[in-house]
Amino acid sequence: MPIVNADVAAVFNEIADLLEVQGANVFRVRAYRNAARMLSELGRSVKTLLDQGEDLDKLPGIGPDLAGKIREVVTTGTCAQLERLRQELPPAITELLRIPGLGPKRVRALHQELGIQTMEQLHHAALQGQVRAVHGFGPKTEQSLLQATAARFQEGHRFKLIMAAQVAQALLAELAAVPGVQQAVAAGSLRRQRETVGDLDLLVSTRRGSPVMERFTGSPDVGQVLSRGRTRASVVLKNGLQVDLRAVAPASFGSAWLYFTGSKAHNIALRKLAQDAGLKLNEYGVYRGDERIAGDTEASVYQALGLAFIAPELREDRGEIDAARSHRLPALVQLPDLRGDLHAHTRDSDGRDSLEAMAEAARARGLQYLAITDHAQRIAVVHGLDADRLARQIDRIDALNASLSGMVLLKGVEVEILEDGSLALPHALLQRLDLVVGAVHQRFDLPRDRQTERLLRAMEHPCFSILAHPTGRLIDERPACDIDLPRMIRKARERGCFLELNAHPARLDLTDLACRMARDEGVLVSIASDAHSTLELNNLSFGVGQARRGWLEPQDVLNTRTLQALRPLLDRTMSRSAGMPGHTAVAEQAPATPGIQ
Repeated sequence: MPIVNADVAAVFNEIADLLEVQGANVFRVRAYRNAARMLSELGRSVKTLLDQGEDLDKLPGIGPDLAGKIREVVTTGTCAQLERLRQELPPAITELLRIPGLGPKRVRALHQELGIQTMEQLHHAALQGQVRAVHGFGPKTEQSLLQATAARFQEGHRFKLIMAAQVAQALLAELAAVPGVQQAVAAGSLRRQRETVGDLDLLVSTRRGSPVMERFTGSPDVGQVLSRGRTRASVVLKNGLQVDLRAVAPASFGSAWLYFTGSKAHNIALRKLAQDAGLKLNEYGVYRGDERIAGDTEASVYQALGLAFIAPELREDRGEIDAARSHRLPALVQLPDLRGDLHAHTRDSDGRDSLEAMAEAARARGLQYLAITDHAQRIAVVHGLDADRLARQIDRIDALNASLSGMVLLKGVEVEILEDGSLALPHALLQRLDLVVGAVHQRFDLPRDRQTERLLRAMEHPCFSILAHPTGRLIDERPACDIDLPRMIRKARERGCFLELNAHPARLDLTDLACRMARDEGVLVSIASDAHSTLELNNLSFGVGQARRGWLEPQDVLNTRTLQALRPLLDRTMSRSAGMPGHTAVAEQAPATPGIQ
């Protein structure tokens, strides 16, 4: 079980967090965060690159110092700098950084002014009304922190989907190479493409006598062995992720895979269905009396129960069983269905690659078009485009399209939705674009009615195509804005604009349930990578997983259209007439902060 890219990224993110808590140089902090983000999205294993003797400082944003630290983490699981920082700061302080609403600057303020080092201390201070007295906090923030810490005490730590996927990929490759193993697959919430994973469920089909359990529990990357038997074992890896492994005979593989994939509610509903038919269903198969009538494949299990095969992403007991019985299951969208990507950034704003590089990377992935939607100048993004720089980029895209073959760059922008609902660029400039992506990046804490009205008014702008990451949440870091989502979806239908499913694994916003609501209202969803580099175009696969959980079919997704079919849809969102009064503004300039906004 080798160190995977997500492990190295986690080390670099923790270094960045601790440096920022200490008040270190912002560029030093940003270097670690950028490196962590690049490693998370890198399509190749850094361990494999090292084993092949490749030079890591050729990777984007990686110099000799960071390359050396990557090698150190791959070799030892940590690095000396991280251990030094851990010695210099209270050991539990990084837990505070995982609380929504607390960034390093706020953690530093709480530590310096109230001596807070742990989640328990923060909870007690909030109960006593002490947090509101700290500069930058107030009664509302204090109440939010009180609720967040209380919720933390009631739930276990969960891992983002991207990290669980990387760990699973490495583990399955190791397990598949063990003698006697015929198949090795992921199950559980990872297979169902849940946004976060509490523990990792793996399943192997083996011949009798395979040493797979001994190999699994004996790995040096295992921090603790919770249990080990002939057919099952549970361990906690050194990165804190619990992994459960089951071994089954080939005749029971399909039934076991279905059982351990879940969800619990789906499995209970299937067992009841079997009982009603006079059958018995368990992890070993489907039985009529003592005779096993199905179980070697999942399809055989569903067929024995009178059901069509149900995709793993749908197995949440949300109507999928009735749909399978009556042959009404959706033909879910797949990654090859996507013809393009409608949200990507270049180094003209806060991206890391050029227009040309992004176009070539999109074409290499089989995409026909890519919308360049660099950030307009605003408070929270480094080097955002002002009106003059955006106008020059428009001209450069036109010139580049004249030389591209098999790929078209669409002219767009990610423009800030200001607090009053206006957009932070002049209407005359927006009219020159193919599409406008509107987004909120500040004042996430507005009351429900004001936040909703803000977005509704933005969607009324004569040039407004797509609402980006509609709720503004960052998984495990920032809660969703309090908005009237059904009202937002109905507004999008009336206006003829679209909602984004942001595929970045820290966002996955819209949620699966919101995607289903949009589908039911006839609002098309854009599955967008929000790529800030060529590597991050791979985010699209996570977005497709979320869309499948939301029952979306290809026709429900905006960017499954060919460019010829897409253009009229975008054109209808872009008025070429004079602007509407009150719907233009100039973005305020202020110091920028790094990271996902």
